[in-house]
Amino acid sequence: MTQAGKKKKRAANRSILLAKKIIIKDGGTPQGIGSPSVYHAVIVIFLEFFAWGLLTAPTLVVLHETFPKHTFLMNGLIQGVKGLLSFLSAPLIGALSDVWGRKSFLLLTVFFTCAPIPLMKISPWWYFAVISVSGVFAVTFSVVFAYVADITQEHERSMAYGLVSATFAASLVTSPAIGAYLGRVYGDSLVVVLATAIALLDICFILVAVPESLPEKMRPASWGAPISWEQADPFASLKKVGQDSIVLLICITVFLSYLPEAGQYSSFFLYLRQIMRFSPESVAAFIAVLGILSIVAQTIVLSLLMRSIGNKNTILLGLGFQILQLAWYGFGSEPWMMWAAGAVAAMSSITFPAVSALVSRTADADQQGRYFIRQDT
Repeated sequence: MTQAGKKKKRAANRSILLAKKIIIKDGGTPQGIGSPSVYHAVIVIFLEFFAWGLLTAPTLVVLHETFPKHTFLMNGLIQGVKGLLSFLSAPLIGALSDVWGRKSFLLLTVFFTCAPIPLMKISPWWYFAVISVSGVFAVTFSVVFAYVADITQEHERSMAYGLVSATFAASLVTSPAIGAYLGRVYGDSLVVVLATAIALLDICFILVAVPESLPEKMRPASWGAPISWEQADPFASLKKVGQDSIVLLICITVFLSYLPEAGQYSSFFLYLRQIMRFSPESVAAFIAVLGILSIVAQTIVLSLLMRSIGNKNTILLGLGFQILQLAWYGFGSEPWMMWAAGAVAAMSSITFPAVSALVSRTADADQQGRYFIRQDT
């Protein structure tokens, strides 16, 4: 894209954002508390992942008790099925959120992502089965990032995305420790009840307090543009990636970054527990320290880097930290090495919000949903 083309695109996106604000001000958006803001998005993220964070220790125990001989294999299969379903459904969800608005899909993604929680104590087999199936709607982050893109200007987005990512880290600072403590003192049943209550609170918050960020008049459907099968087809989405060199490079970067991290995150806490012999309290403390460092990295450090070295170099630096932390974890054999690598892993967390800022600059203002979900799949 030429420099003139980029300027025209930025001007068009600013015009669309201004039009959205005018429509919202004139009452063209569904009910909620106040105008749509980044704070609505971060509360949704915080509550969802706080609920799941409470279940960190109980999930590791239930997984090992349910599949004692094949714990790592079954964990990989569960997460693999969840990821495959997410890949197949994500383009349709992204396109629908661009047409029907973000609020409905925030509600759907949070509801189905949290649906397995109460099943942990009822039936572990159903619990893990529903976790796998929940991958159909496991794209809360993508919808939240599209929500943020709707209400922020280009120069504000890297900080806004950093705040959302930092909120995810903040939700894990205390929740695993709280869950481990309550489970030890009162039993895991209380932890499951508390996590279920917080998930319900998140759903109620979306229903009552979250205003729509994409006014109906600004949606493609209002311009006579229905959704086609091509928009919903995940393989057609992959074909489109190759038509834009910038999008192709971003997707390759995201794929090569997510591939090792997906495997790491799906089994890492289980690895600490079963192989490194961390106690539930040590795992919770590890997550808390990692969360605190990630908050600092994704807010203060990210903001400084974006201003000083730019978007591209920030991504490169984050990828460098990612390579280092993966190698450190892979070759580390002592508990102190896990803690040291955690500090490096926290710095690598700047990659996701930096890439998301680049994606947002590439996407048109009325196609943020499908672009963000294409990035995640």
